[in-house]
Amino acid sequence: MNREQLHALLSEARKQVQHAEFVIVGSLAILGAVAEPPRTMVVSIDVDTYLKNDPQRTGELVQALGQGSAFEDEHGYYLDPVSPNLPSFPEGWQDRLVQIDFGDVKAFFVEANDVAVSKYMRGEDRDLRWLLAGLKVGLIDLDLIERRVGSAPALDGELAAARKRIAQHRKRLGAS
Repeated sequence: MNREQLHALLSEARKQVQHAEFVIVGSLAILGAVAEPPRTMVVSIDVDTYLKNDPQRTGELVQALGQGSAFEDEHGYYLDPVSPNLPSFPEGWQDRLVQIDFGDVKAFFVEANDVAVSKYMRGEDRDLRWLLAGLKVGLIDLDLIERRVGSAPALDGELAAARKRIAQHRKRLGAS
């Protein structure tokens, strides 16, 4: 996935719902930080997003642009509508959105370190690969993530597990 593909998807979404502002929340939010991130960080084919000013209407895009749609068949990627309350982002994340104006649409990307907090909370293998790739090239900052992680909403045990993953990455990267 790249910015050009993302722009094509968001432009089509704008045509469907007449909204021009989208928030990108998943791993592809890294495209807000850098045009060409490591390949490991942009392997996802689903763009986790919601309409900035009307999140509840994002679901209307599933038939035209979601998984299994003609858009996915033609382009190989799709829009995955999400709730702004879904990810475990730290306090203040909405104030740190990174905006890119494509002309016909605006994309607001969750800042990379805030995405990283959510990924440390979730801790799936694909999240850990994304995190390591970002840490190795300096796109995310372990100290900043560690400071923010405590303010993210967490279920029982998630915060402790996230802190353990952070410590493991710190040790791994310090040894290399």
